[in-house]
Amino acid sequence: MLQKIVRSTVIDAPIERVWAVLRDFNSHDQWHSAIESSRIEGHERSDQVGCVRSFTLKDGNRIREQLLTLDDTQHKSTYCIVEATLPLQRYVATVTLKPVTDGNRTFWHWESRFATPPGRERELCETVAKGVYETGFEDLRRHLLQAGDVRSGPGAAMPSALPAPTRRVVLERYGGPEELHAENTDAAPPRAGEIRIRQRAIGINFIDIYLRRGWMPQMLPLSPGAPGVLGMEAAGSVIDLGPQVSGFLPGDRVAYLGPLPGAYCGVRSVPAEWVVRLPAAVEDEMAAALLLKGITADYLLHDLGRVQRGTRLLVHAAAGGVGLLACHWARRLGATVIGTVSSDAKARVAREHGCEHVIVTRDYRFADAVQRLCGGADVVIDGLGDAARDENLAALARRGHWISLGQASGPLTPLAPDALVAKSLSFSRPVVFDYVASQAQLAERAQRVWNALAEGAIKPPPIERFPLDAAAQAHARLESRATTGALVLLP
Repeated sequence: MLQKIVRSTVIDAPIERVWAVLRDFNSHDQWHSAIESSRIEGHERSDQVGCVRSFTLKDGNRIREQLLTLDDTQHKSTYCIVEATLPLQRYVATVTLKPVTDGNRTFWHWESRFATPPGRERELCETVAKGVYETGFEDLRRHLLQAGDVRSGPGAAMPSALPAPTRRVVLERYGGPEELHAENTDAAPPRAGEIRIRQRAIGINFIDIYLRRGWMPQMLPLSPGAPGVLGMEAAGSVIDLGPQVSGFLPGDRVAYLGPLPGAYCGVRSVPAEWVVRLPAAVEDEMAAALLLKGITADYLLHDLGRVQRGTRLLVHAAAGGVGLLACHWARRLGATVIGTVSSDAKARVAREHGCEHVIVTRDYRFADAVQRLCGGADVVIDGLGDAARDENLAALARRGHWISLGQASGPLTPLAPDALVAKSLSFSRPVVFDYVASQAQLAERAQRVWNALAEGAIKPPPIERFPLDAAAQAHARLESRATTGALVLLP
């Protein structure tokens, strides 16, 4: 006879936050006190239907369970035991969450059916009901509220927030790296719709250099007494929330990407729509190194380049942050990948990341080599700018597409339409923020990057780390053309 166990509770946290924990089939060793250790077999994702988790209980018992269904719309999952030292036979369990409108809380329903050896029904039913379900309710509640900043009653609200002391790097006038200097300040409390984040890693991108040089003054206006702060992305943990923010709790590990600079600091409040929660497997430094660059590689290859098997792709600065990701991902898609780099050392790194043919050049001459290697490029990903202008046109195949991504050598001079006519070429100049214009779009593209990392479609890039106060040195290093991979600042 099958036994049936049903337990339910209300968790004083938004359903998105509770589901973010429970949908991760390998998260229970982080919050359930009965679990000693856990792993997903075969290096599969922990939200992949069919994956098997193998875990050990603190009492020494070992269990293997398989994820059968996962429904993000209904907030529901089912799983079964495939092997266990406990005699729970034909065990199938279902977890279901439903929103509670009173106070933005979550109703959690957990039930299972299983058979037991004769005479052990009561013992094993109590083990499941109390040792697994009821203990799990309390443990997850404690896990979600461990920061102590959320009250546990209906309609709980955040306590009034105070300014937080922090360090930041400011720019008082446009110019070289020497214009950057650090100072102490206070980070304002989050306003309505904002999240305040304690940052542990900050991404450095070429757009930061363009802003520092004054090439995009509309994005970073400077005036006496009102210095600018660079930086478009960072990773860290939530300190507190402003009014009208749901789906996050203090202590959550997050990353953000936004269209307004200001990330070169230790604590920052940003709009909630810029923020995504980080998977447990993605460390803060990797998130800061990958979020903007990975999303850029995603839309370059899939939206603009439509890269597929047989595409001839030319990637400039192939050993740079975006270049390494684009090369490796494109190779996985079946493209013929050609890259330009400025040194033999960078050529080796580019080859390790999927670049099939590497052209070493410091004078922006590459078109003849591209034509010899593949007959012309179908797609060019260009972050070089004006110095590569004519060579790009010569390197493209008929109906080729030139994606102008950056301007490391200087702003691109206006391109006359007639320059494209000879080979029916097309040209685009995208901005990443238009591809993540909503929180849903940002979350979707970020998840594609995390999935690509987990599946090996992109390879973790080399990361160079600098203290926040050494931002000037980091900029000088990036501009020297001596770097490979990504650079991050550590507050």
